[in-house]
Amino acid sequence: MKLVELHRGHCRPAPVHQKPTGSIVSASATFVVALTYLGVVASTASAATLSHSVDVQGTPSAVWSMIGPFCAIKDWLPPVGSCTEDGRRPPTRTLVTKDGKAKFVERQTARSDTKHFYTYTFQSSPLPVTHYTSTIKVVAKGQSQSTVTWRGTYIPSAGKAKEANAALHDIYAAGLASIKSRATQRLAPVAATGTNP
Repeated sequence: MKLVELHRGHCRPAPVHQKPTGSIVSASATFVVALTYLGVVASTASAATLSHSVDVQGTPSAVWSMIGPFCAIKDWLPPVGSCTEDGRRPPTRTLVTKDGKAKFVERQTARSDTKHFYTYTFQSSPLPVTHYTSTIKVVAKGQSQSTVTWRGTYIPSAGKAKEANAALHDIYAAGLASIKSRATQRLAPVAATGTNP
């Protein structure tokens, strides 16, 4: 193709003809949307959810007074040996297991003492998970009874899904069993007499 042509003794650039770009733009947009979709699907597919519940004696307010304080977890989660808060709002707690071999740093992200729940995230933990968020909640069930639910969402580390699921399952099960036992010992007599703890 000639880039320059002579016209009446003058030089001027020859017209350059470009192909329509609409189809290219459309194809690019489709490609980007497809990549975004695949990324969302991949992220969703790798996320996991675990939820355990237990029915216990006591009203929600009575049960919450027993398990609701952020560091009360040291009283009802058997492996925990100590819990310390940083004094900030929202607080961050540091849990150390009784054998001293594991430490969890957890930040509270939401809380309602009237609705009897709090939500927290891992800042650091020895478990093979990322993006961990968990909620502990108490709701009424019948007269002088409650349901405690411990629910978590997380992404297991690559190749560690079974290990992560099993570890969290054991933690939730042990914690809820302990809550049920403590509620039976402390709140069942109160529920029977109808007095406040």
